[in-house]
Amino acid sequence: MAENQTVMPALFAELLRRKPQMAQLLGQFVRCESPSHEKSAVDRMGDIVAREWKKRGAQVQTLRQKKRGNHVRAEIWFGARRPARQLLSIGHLDTVYPLGTLAKMPFQIRDGRAYGPGTFDMKAGLVLALAAMDALRACGLKPEKRLVFLWNSDEEIGSETSRGLIEKEARGSDAVLVLEPAYGSRGKLKTARKGVGTAEIAVTGRAAHAGLNPGAGVNAVHELALQISRVMRMNDLARGIGVQATVVAGGTVSNVVPDHARAHVDIRIAKLADGLRVERRIHQLRPILRGAQIQVSGGINRPPLERTPAVVKLFEHAQKLMQKIGVCVEESAVGGGSDGNFTAALGVPTLDGLGAIGDGAHSPREHALIRSLPERAALLAGLLATL
Repeated sequence: MAENQTVMPALFAELLRRKPQMAQLLGQFVRCESPSHEKSAVDRMGDIVAREWKKRGAQVQTLRQKKRGNHVRAEIWFGARRPARQLLSIGHLDTVYPLGTLAKMPFQIRDGRAYGPGTFDMKAGLVLALAAMDALRACGLKPEKRLVFLWNSDEEIGSETSRGLIEKEARGSDAVLVLEPAYGSRGKLKTARKGVGTAEIAVTGRAAHAGLNPGAGVNAVHELALQISRVMRMNDLARGIGVQATVVAGGTVSNVVPDHARAHVDIRIAKLADGLRVERRIHQLRPILRGAQIQVSGGINRPPLERTPAVVKLFEHAQKLMQKIGVCVEESAVGGGSDGNFTAALGVPTLDGLGAIGDGAHSPREHALIRSLPERAALLAGLLATL
């Protein structure tokens, strides 16, 4: 990893001057609502982002999807020849907010905070990447590797159509930089994320009159309750294993022994091996009540981002870069997953949480701190210039 004593101060100074433009571009992005399930809306957002990268001389591809929004890939390099090695930066275009949220939750800057749907998670991250590129050019810095930016349309709903693309790009990259929001008010980077899974337990029983002939029935709700008790015993917080029954449904009316019931089970794991073990145990569940039948589906869909030596080395490099501008950056481990989980599971050094500092993701309080934008963009630019 290269390091230059003057890189970070120059980048930071340039980005401080660009803070008003960054805030303006953030407003443009937030005002383009892009809920995951609305393909046309996410595509509009992708078109705006693609145009911004084309303005900066990037080779841009719109990776079209039939049902979900299109993904956007931008590639840029410095010099006459396309470098053989690449760095990958990833983030997402979609948000969790339905169309029309902007009317109740308009973009506004108040007390140094930018409010609006998706400001923090993670349209500010999209802005940071563009600003980092502007600063690199303004400062005359020429990264040695080609820079690839992949913006997907379905991160908030599991990255079903983009996971393969992300993994393919990651396999050819020296490192992956994830523009998801920072953790906490101190802007901690994320060097570990839990893996995530969802399973469903479906129970089939036998209906009967609850008063006249209850013994003829097989109570599916009772069976499900017994299975949930089994599942809850799989929790092991000391090992970072969390298993929770979250959504439960069953039965028809109050005087009928229920013949069906189902539950969703949320799974969180710190180590992939633990996740596979929990998944196997859930799929090995067998009926307890005579006559009941159960069916289990689902499992781990995001592997954990584990804090490996390669991840720590990448974080420490980022930490040293920020020290050059007098900013102390810390690391964190968080429970939620991101697309960085996929890349880290391939063994590619991955650093997450490089996005804006703020709070309130997925809520009416969502906001990004305007003052954080220059320093976070400087960090990304510094990494791109020195890795």
